Amino acid sequence: MPTLTLSDLHAWLERRRRDGVVTYDPQQRSATVLGHPETVAVLADAATYSSDLGDLMPRQEDFELFQRGNFVRMDPPRHDALRRLVGQAFTPRVVAGLEPRIAELTEALLSARAGERGFDLIEDLAYPLPVIVIAELLGIPTEDRPLFRSWADRLFERTDAGPDESLPRLASEESLAAAAPAVREMNAYLLAHIRARRAAPADDLISRLVQAEADGARLDDEEIVGFAGLLLLAGHITTTATLGNAVLCLDEHPDAAADLRADPALLPGAVEEVIRLRTPFPRLVRRATADTDLAGVAVPAGTLVVTWLAAANRDERVFADPARFDPRRSPNPHLGFGHGLHFCLGAPLARIEARVALGILLHRYTDIAVDTAEPAEFRNPWVMITPTRLPVAVGPATVPAG
Repeated sequence: MPTLTLSDLHAWLERRRRDGVVTYDPQQRSATVLGHPETVAVLADAATYSSDLGDLMPRQEDFELFQRGNFVRMDPPRHDALRRLVGQAFTPRVVAGLEPRIAELTEALLSARAGERGFDLIEDLAYPLPVIVIAELLGIPTEDRPLFRSWADRLFERTDAGPDESLPRLASEESLAAAAPAVREMNAYLLAHIRARRAAPADDLISRLVQAEADGARLDDEEIVGFAGLLLLAGHITTTATLGNAVLCLDEHPDAAADLRADPALLPGAVEEVIRLRTPFPRLVRRATADTDLAGVAVPAGTLVVTWLAAANRDERVFADPARFDPRRSPNPHLGFGHGLHFCLGAPLARIEARVALGILLHRYTDIAVDTAEPAEFRNPWVMITPTRLPVAVGPATVPAG
């Protein structure tokens, strides 16, 4: 398959939109949802559109262990009970309290490149920053981050998805077997840390998860594995994508970069606009639990419903001039972090990390531009919209070296 670009994805979605904001394919028993209000309707109705697709995948022991605490793929009431327990430990106060450390790490990572007129934004900042933050939060060694990256690369990389695929392929036995070693390594690694914290609690998130209790229920070790693994992987990769995508957006819109330098109060809005315009996870999948109707289209029970967040976030019924990058866009009800009961638990952390790091970048350098002399690299946008390598050329630093 030839290399696919984000432009290819957006062009494909616009062609699909000509057939309607909701379409149903009886041969594949799948529905494609491209509109914003229609996507909201699906994500807000967990009773009609289930997140539990586990029985559609081959049995695999390592993945089954991970799924025990992965409430992204759970429905109520199990989802609600697990999320309440996790919410006791991963509180807004805990997340807000990380801001000084995020700033400190950003400054340290950029100071390591002091005096250089260019670097790889992903390798040198956008990847290590959120991984270090999450590893410190969980209480696992930050020096193991090459291991965490190898797990993410093996689990999120997929080259077979593309325009010929209207329905996401559910994992085959072969693909699960290929990814299983990464999941097995991660499960064993996290389980060892969880058991150590159960024996000797410390001041970290894993210890708080071990001790969390609601209505007499506690998380068992295997459930904590699922949440910790989800936070470690999805949590860092979303911030990595958002920082890389932000620099790409500002490179394409230098006037917006100048506005942000002049008025840092625009940074939160800019982060939201980056997530809208270059949505990290382009689609979410649900399954209809009963015969239903969506935007006048009959959706039979059992249908796999593919909601394209990347299309919903460019719905001109909701977003004026949707292809334009506008840090002042208000309101901006994008769906980049999902919607409803599965709204991303890590969204506040991703927002703080992106805002702080982007602000420091813009303050530190008079100019940041994508270095066209060095090739950027990207994931398959049908799977995830993110650069994996992003060489940048930077103008003179406005702060002293080191």
